[in-house]
Amino acid sequence: MNTTRIASILVLLLSGAFAPAAEATTYDLYYLGGQSNMDGYGYLEDLPPELAGPVKGVMVFHGNTSPDDAVVDGRGLWAELRPGHGVGYTTDGRTATYSDRFGVELSFARKLRELDPEANIAIIKYSRGGSSINCDAADGYGCWDPDYPDDTSSGINQYDHFLATVRHAMSIGDINGDGQADTLVPKGIIWMQGESDAAHGKKIARRYEDNLERLMDLVRAALRTDDLPVVIGRISDSGTDEKEKDGKVWNHGEIVREAQQSFVSNDPRAALVASTDAYGYSDPWHYDSAGYLDLGTEFAVAVHELQEADRRSAAGEKKQD
Repeated sequence: MNTTRIASILVLLLSGAFAPAAEATTYDLYYLGGQSNMDGYGYLEDLPPELAGPVKGVMVFHGNTSPDDAVVDGRGLWAELRPGHGVGYTTDGRTATYSDRFGVELSFARKLRELDPEANIAIIKYSRGGSSINCDAADGYGCWDPDYPDDTSSGINQYDHFLATVRHAMSIGDINGDGQADTLVPKGIIWMQGESDAAHGKKIARRYEDNLERLMDLVRAALRTDDLPVVIGRISDSGTDEKEKDGKVWNHGEIVREAQQSFVSNDPRAALVASTDAYGYSDPWHYDSAGYLDLGTEFAVAVHELQEADRRSAAGEKKQD
């Protein structure tokens, strides 16, 4: 081997040895949960070109959905956010099968990046279509009541699958695969749910505020941040009920809507997105593609405003000290 080649090899080896190591990344973490309008029924074919590709710098862990009384699941994998995380997405924890649908996650992440370009965004998503908080309204789709009081059940429900999703997601130290352990800092809960609780009698609908308050406190506890901002999407009605011909898909929707408003009025760390009344529908139950894009943007704006209020409050307290 000639000396020139030896020198070249040494240069390559030394340059590799002294190359700077990848730095750990801190991510702002958001949880997206609820029922089918959080699953997402937007069509990928409706996405504008600027939203049709991956969202650079945003990581997502989309937990595999399961029915009540199934073995606890919540499997998922961290991957760069891209279209296809709507209804029909599945994963075995190693690979993902993307759907032809999307939800709020795309415009939510992009708006957050616009509002805070320096932030790294991570999303945990677990939702299940048709699910209610009250188990008496589940109709086989699933419920979120942590006590799951049905004596005939296994005791496993949507709350357990959510906890498993969080546990799996948080157990992975290096979410972006650069060889360095990353830090996830919970920044907000985004919740779109309540339609099922509005469809099963006034008694269930009237319990919604208490059920929502308790569940959000437990989700905050699962993310280990008691005062974590919560943004609720107000349920709306397409007005296309074909059964009772009364124009209401959710017969007791107004009660749940009032409960959602009361919840955020009584919680200084919560906000309500009410733009849903203006959305179009792709069927009697689900928003159209434009609706999901707007809803994601509104969720991002609302949680950012809550965070800004925190920063102003903290700055004021520091100034007084």
